[in-house]
Amino acid sequence: MTTVIEEFNWEEIIKETEKRLYNFIRKRISNFADVDDVVQSTWLEVLLNKEKFHGHSRPDTWIFGIAMNLVKNYYKDKRLKSLTDCEGDDLDIEASPNDQPEDVIGGKELLKKAIAKFMQLPKEYQKMLKVIIENDFSYFDLSTALKIPIGTVRSRLSRLRQILKKELHWDKFR
Repeated sequence: MTTVIEEFNWEEIIKETEKRLYNFIRKRISNFADVDDVVQSTWLEVLLNKEKFHGHSRPDTWIFGIAMNLVKNYYKDKRLKSLTDCEGDDLDIEASPNDQPEDVIGGKELLKKAIAKFMQLPKEYQKMLKVIIENDFSYFDLSTALKIPIGTVRSRLSRLRQILKKELHWDKFR
């Protein structure tokens, strides 16, 4: 017995579903910017995974299932972020669209210094930073992965911030 996989006109389905999807997500998320982000993420997931849809349900049912999962992830991420956010997390330095070439060159120099400093850090600090960077872990996840108390994670990261501020002069970029 062979299964016939129906071809779907995803462009038409998106047009027909767009307003309902936006309202569906808007009822669940109050921040308009976040609603737009979740809507866009839903369409991205639909387009990236459309070959996985085999027609066992209506396309809009499948789309709304994806959206609901993204809404759940949104609140899960928010909850984790609120648990792990601490004042003074100064490791988040964002590039500005107005960056000048000399700023980029200065950034490269800073990166070289940071890498050299990283190599001088004790192994437990190197391991912690590597796990954070590779996995984008929260404090709790990091504590679990490294099998150390969350207080140890917080104190080590606090010490690391101080080292980086002092030795790499990161405070001048804030």
